Amino acid sequence: MANTTPSTNKIESKVNGQLKRMKMLVKEPYLLALIIIIFLSLFVFSVYPIYQVFKITVINDEGFLDFSLILETFSSSFFLKTLWNSIQLGIMSAIFGTIIGFIFAYAVTRTEMKGKKFFKLVALLPIISPPFVIALSVILLFGRNGIITNGLFGFEDSNVYGLRSLVFIQTLGFFPIAYLNLKGVLEAIDSSVEDAALNLGASRWKVFSTITLPLAVPGILSSLLLVFIKAIEDFGNPMVIAGEYQTLAVQAYLQITGMYDLRAGSFYAVALLLPSLTAYFIQKYWISKKSYVTVTGKPTQARMKINEKHIVLPLFIFCGLITGAVMLIYGTVLWGAFVKVWGVDNTLTFDNFKYTFTLGFDSVKNSLLLSALSTPITALLGMIIAFLIIRKQFIGKKIMEASSMLAFAVPGTVIGIGYILAFNQKPLLLTGTAMILIIAFTFRNITVGIEAGTNSLRQVDPSIEEASTNLGASSFTTFRKISLPLMKSALFSGLVYSFVRSMTSISAVIFLISVNWNLLTVTILSQVEDASLGAAAAYCIILIVIILIVIGLLEFFVNYLTSSKRRNFR
Repeated sequence: MANTTPSTNKIESKVNGQLKRMKMLVKEPYLLALIIIIFLSLFVFSVYPIYQVFKITVINDEGFLDFSLILETFSSSFFLKTLWNSIQLGIMSAIFGTIIGFIFAYAVTRTEMKGKKFFKLVALLPIISPPFVIALSVILLFGRNGIITNGLFGFEDSNVYGLRSLVFIQTLGFFPIAYLNLKGVLEAIDSSVEDAALNLGASRWKVFSTITLPLAVPGILSSLLLVFIKAIEDFGNPMVIAGEYQTLAVQAYLQITGMYDLRAGSFYAVALLLPSLTAYFIQKYWISKKSYVTVTGKPTQARMKINEKHIVLPLFIFCGLITGAVMLIYGTVLWGAFVKVWGVDNTLTFDNFKYTFTLGFDSVKNSLLLSALSTPITALLGMIIAFLIIRKQFIGKKIMEASSMLAFAVPGTVIGIGYILAFNQKPLLLTGTAMILIIAFTFRNITVGIEAGTNSLRQVDPSIEEASTNLGASSFTTFRKISLPLMKSALFSGLVYSFVRSMTSISAVIFLISVNWNLLTVTILSQVEDASLGAAAAYCIILIVIILIVIGLLEFFVNYLTSSKRRNFR
């Protein structure tokens, strides 16, 4: 009896707490209605499509359980080879991308190396560009008519397609993810620990190998998993340059569009989902919690930056080579946009841009319009969900948080196939419409806004909002007048991320486009497949310019609002 009483009390306390929360919500019917609508939306547009992908792989056309497809596919050497190819590609890209990202982050945060601002700026270029820009540039440089292979060395049978090119492209394209992640980790390590070791006579190598590197291990593991996820779910680069090296994301697409086999395509997508989802949740709930960061809250002196030439010079050369490679890639695409026929007639011309602005401009307008419509919805909905998760108590809060991450965590190929299966018949007939693309953009990109919003709200004392509530303001008024202004920077981070991702995404939307609603990234891919490399390069330049202009406008808007706020305080 004595053993059961505490647990019984605990259960009663929990039940009473839940009842109390329900009573509080009933007093605010609008808030309760909002929570219900968000739950329904997340279920319909995040959970239900993924369920449909799983369902079609185990339910046959007659509606019965049928595992024959799974058994048949798993006994296929082609499938096993494709599965191994994706994992192999992910592992190699993750290792190389994380090594480069770590060296870049270490050089930027620990040394007095010159040109750090420039290196940081160039390192971000792959993030704001379409996923297959690097693949296009590699073809322009090293393909049969490549400027280096054919133009410089005279090779006529250069084969640029395959694993080596893919690893190079994905490493260069995804190392910024590792760099940004590890930069934050290295900056968070208390400098006094390393400085104390130096003052006690330890060498730079000893400090690095016994303090800096061990403290950065969780960040390194996290970066490995993040790059691994991005690499195995990547669709654009393998589609352009994999050649005969098959990957799961491309095979899922080809099974549906080439073989018209929706079940087989769905199973390839599920096979892609399992390793990426496992890696995501390990990173999210295990490694990200294992922080060895040494911030104590005590005042610390400025970090003693490394200035020894024998350390700084090799790091400078390494960062310079990587930056040079990135600039060569994007410079080649820029040049390719102004060349008549790459490798055949290198006369400079505006014909490629004339074509994109006349015959092929609809896809540019569609991408811009749909991204502009989905971006504010995504950012605002992200802030609302963040507010509910951090500031409100209600039943199912953890479920709301987990389901909001689902569409972000799963590969775009799975989302695209799931949306076809889920919204292809009444009453949810959305395929072929602009609405399905806006919804896909919104629910796929909402997670970053939620993360930014929750991190922002955690730094704000809840007593400010409690004072508003105690003075009689409703939850909506408190959110609009107190919480949302405090989340301003997070709101605009969500806006920028949502816009960039909407403009550059392809893996999900390639299943959802229609004759009326074709998108820019899909048009670029079509141009590459048709060997119209000049037009593809022109589209890429237009896309990058649009993104840079919008980021600049948003940054100006944020700075303007921030300065207005300061003036008001004065």
